[in-house]
Amino acid sequence: PGKKVLIVYAHQEPKSFNGSLLKIAVEELTKQGCRVTVSDLYAMQFEPRATRNDIVGPLHNSEEFNYGVETWEAYKRGGLSKDLVEEQKKVQEADLLIFQVIILNRFQLYWSLEKAYAVSQFLWDYRIFLSSSIQAFCSPWFPDSCRIQGRKGVTRISLFVLFQHGIMHFCGVKVLEPHICYAPEYVSEEKRKEMLTAWTQRLKTLWKEEPINCTPEWYFK
Repeated sequence: PGKKVLIVYAHQEPKSFNGSLLKIAVEELTKQGCRVTVSDLYAMQFEPRATRNDIVGPLHNSEEFNYGVETWEAYKRGGLSKDLVEEQKKVQEADLLIFQVIILNRFQLYWSLEKAYAVSQFLWDYRIFLSSSIQAFCSPWFPDSCRIQGRKGVTRISLFVLFQHGIMHFCGVKVLEPHICYAPEYVSEEKRKEMLTAWTQRLKTLWKEEPINCTPEWYFK
C-alpha cells in the first residue's frame, strides 16, 4: 500500500499561491501512489482555542481547571472532543505530515503557538506523531535583503525554536528542512512559477531526505 500523507493547510483563499502549493502537493504525492488527506482548517472552521469544550464528560479536577492536565486525563479515558479525536487519528495514520501555512509581518508566525489549530491539540502524547514532517511556508520578505541577522534569519530561527524543535522534535517527530517561498506576492509571475516548480521537484525526492539535526532525544529524558 502507498504511504499516507496528511497536509494541514491554513489559508483563507483556495486560489492563492498557498492554494497552488497545496494543489501541487496533492497531485504529485497522489501520482507517487500516496494516499493524501488534507485538513483545510479554514474550510473546517476548526476551533483554534484551547478551551474546556475540548473535554467531554466530567473534569479530573472540577475545582481548578488546568488545560494540560485535563486534556491528558481526557485523552487516557477517551474523553476528548470529536474534532480532536478525528485530527489525532489522521496524525496517527500518517507517514508524512506537511504543514502548509503563511507567515505575516513583524516576525510573528501567522500560524503561531496560540493559533496552532490542529497541532496544539496533539501535544499530550508524542506517540501519535509518526515518521517525518515538513513545513511549507510563504514569507512576505525578499531573501536577497534578508541576511541571517535579518528577517530571513529570524524566520528560520523562529521556525526552528517554536515549531521544528519546540513542538515537533519534542514530540518525537523527525523534522525535514522547511520549504519557504519568500515574498510570492511581490515577485514576477515567472518567479512564482519557478517557486512552484521547485516545490514540485522537491516533492519528487522528498522520501529520500534525511531529517534535520535537532537536540538529541536524551536531552529531554
